Amino acid sequence: MGDLKAKTPTEVLDVLGRVCPYPLVLTKKQIEKMGSGQLLRILCDAPASAEDSIPRFAEKSGYPIEVEKVGDHWEIYIEKQ
Repeated sequence: MGDLKAKTPTEVLDVLGRVCPYPLVLTKKQIEKMGSGQLLRILCDAPASAEDSIPRFAEKSGYPIEVEKVGDHWEIYIEKQ
């Protein structure tokens, strides 16, 4: 897996201020719309979503993922395969 953060995201999903399960639900809906090889950047401030449910979904789906804590939120990068 390359450095996903270094790539330009195809889509940006802002789920700041949303609590579980909304960040995961919105992430799944956005990924469904995207094509193979496209990169989604998610802005999330819900710890359970950023540290558990979204990474678990990506890994289960076989999508490369990178999660980075930036100040008071996380930036999550998922590449659709």
